[in-house]
Amino acid sequence: MNNNPIGILDSGLGGLTVWKEIVELLPHESTVYIADSFNTPYGTKTPEEIFQLSKRSVDFLIEKQAKIIVTACNAISVSCIDLLRDTYPDISIVGTFPAVKTAVKVSKNKRIGILATTRTTTSVYQSELINQFASDCKVFKHGTDAIVPLIEKGEMKGVKMKKILEDVLAQFKVEGIDCLVLGCTHFPFIRDQMQEILGPGVVIVDSGEAIARRVKWLLEQYHRLAEKDRKPEYSFYTTGDKEIAKNTLNITIEGKELPDFLAVNL
Repeated sequence: MNNNPIGILDSGLGGLTVWKEIVELLPHESTVYIADSFNTPYGTKTPEEIFQLSKRSVDFLIEKQAKIIVTACNAISVSCIDLLRDTYPDISIVGTFPAVKTAVKVSKNKRIGILATTRTTTSVYQSELINQFASDCKVFKHGTDAIVPLIEKGEMKGVKMKKILEDVLAQFKVEGIDCLVLGCTHFPFIRDQMQEILGPGVVIVDSGEAIARRVKWLLEQYHRLAEKDRKPEYSFYTTGDKEIAKNTLNITIEGKELPDFLAVNL
């Protein structure tokens, strides 16, 4: 048994969608979350820049005694997950990648779309995932760096977001996909708006549940699950705006009393 928290890091607030899946699957586990919203978006940065930024978040989580770390960000994972694991060999680091395997199982016409940031879309890592698991499918990849900044500002709805979504999703509609993979952890916040534009014939999938299952499996393997009769503790930190972060957290889990975000400089 190990009652230390699960550490979760992201370039911003998108990782809260992963945090939600983890706490729902592992209700007895404590968590510590760090959002580097001051430096978001990561999708426009180089792999070296992303590594240096994410390394600071990992160091922060280790200082908070995290027993396992989740990089709840596709851009971090496709850019430097191997380097992070090499740098921190004594702690398990779980990455976040587009749910290509799930999409292959779900798609009936074998025409799959992946919507991600530019960094993830152009990454070798994503191309390898497609080659490995979706070689018998037609996969359409489109990247946008316009969505994350709006979500980070708390502007999930409105004219700007609607226009961006209509423009980027129009390409997938022309391509005739029946499954859309959300390759950014920010995107589940606007899943309903995407579904309305794409229509009921397109299934939308993300990697949140798979990440939570992976975390549980690793904690079981290394006998590091928390005691089941204890109350979990949640802590949240951001390098950005605390109020926007708190409002986004409230959207993530409505009706659950949670602590405020604390400001931190990494």
